[in-house]
Amino acid sequence: MKKINRNLSRRNFLRNTSVGATGVILVPTILKSCAPGAAPSDKINIAHIGVGSQGQSELKRYFVPLETSNSVATCDPFKQRREASAQYIEQQYKERSYTAPKVKSYLHFEEILERDDIDAVHVTTPDHWHVPLAIHAARAGKHIMLAKPLGLSYDNFKILEKEMAAKNVHFHYGTQQRAQGHIRAGVDMIKEGVIGEIEKIEVWCPGKNDVPSPVCNEEPVPNDFDYDKWTGPAPLNSYCPDRVTNNSSWFQYDYSIGFLGGWGAHPLDVMIWGLKDKLSGKYTCEGTGKFWEPGGMYDNIMSWNLKYEYDSGIQMTFMSNDEAAKNNFWHYRKKADGNGTTFYGSKGWLSLSRGSVESSIPEIESKLMALHSNPDSFGQMFVDVVKGKITETNPLDEAILSDTVSHMGEMAIRTGAKITWEEGKVVDNVEANKWYVRELREPYTV
Repeated sequence: MKKINRNLSRRNFLRNTSVGATGVILVPTILKSCAPGAAPSDKINIAHIGVGSQGQSELKRYFVPLETSNSVATCDPFKQRREASAQYIEQQYKERSYTAPKVKSYLHFEEILERDDIDAVHVTTPDHWHVPLAIHAARAGKHIMLAKPLGLSYDNFKILEKEMAAKNVHFHYGTQQRAQGHIRAGVDMIKEGVIGEIEKIEVWCPGKNDVPSPVCNEEPVPNDFDYDKWTGPAPLNSYCPDRVTNNSSWFQYDYSIGFLGGWGAHPLDVMIWGLKDKLSGKYTCEGTGKFWEPGGMYDNIMSWNLKYEYDSGIQMTFMSNDEAAKNNFWHYRKKADGNGTTFYGSKGWLSLSRGSVESSIPEIESKLMALHSNPDSFGQMFVDVVKGKITETNPLDEAILSDTVSHMGEMAIRTGAKITWEEGKVVDNVEANKWYVRELREPYTV
């Protein structure tokens, strides 16, 4: 006899909640049972996959304090991380007398995806695992909150889009500035034409951390760490502790494209958020960049000066902070903030970053400064998206657009050519496209 899935009706309800053409949420009144104070079975059950420093920070800040969801599982190839995170969740729930299912820790995310009682996954793995893992989660019908940057292969982005549509699951990109009041209001102003027609944009962010590039002296893999699982779809390199740190996952090409995507994801996301319709078509990219010095493990681009031109007529410059400082990029600003997006319109300019806001129009600057906030509501936004209470605030199509801007910079620097992106590929330099495709190592394929 076929086993009855007693959780299926609840999960199907959450997954199939939809939004009408007018933006009105189409949900039955039963959704009110998901309000704070409801029985645990009426809340969203979330699994946390990847609980290193970033994953633990988001878990503690965005999810454990919520009354509208239960954190029920942790997963990581480091045994200490997954077990400590599970213990932290249970301890926090106990201290505030919050009733929730027991938290279980896992080495294999596949076991999480097999659980019918888990509605969503919060993924904060190294970059090379982002999209492959999200594809498997979508196939399992789990809603996805995925850390930035999006990933390494355009082909896999399109697979993720297809699988999400097939299962009708929701997506929430980890660009948490979308929960900040001053940036939300600033983007609304851009969309409403408050500073006029946008003519050009300037974007900047860190190119690297101030750390040395280590040499890998091979060591045995510790018993409490599954290095093969950590490596997953990437090439399997010799193990040493320095290879599996945050910095090493960011600055080795096998796992990422460096801060071009890793930091660029934030200010480029603001750009796409504000001007998606004008930045979705054909565009060109050219520029220069520098790589980490040879001799150590780090081999990604760590400094860049890139120029983009869109068919809409908008021109954009994207620089790493060292290039921005050298070119006096912030001459119009009172504060040389470490990351940001400046929109130049026919009526003035507006500069938005996670830490500040400035404008050539004093009234705009004053209004937005009063709205400055931190993104503590980011986890609740995801829960509301899953429940169908709001539309997706950080959608996949916009994540693909902004991440592709980073990859265009990567391709232009590596080929030394001006290249043109149109309809999912570089059209005037076919060889450039190889930098936006990654072969996945068996058995970690999609």
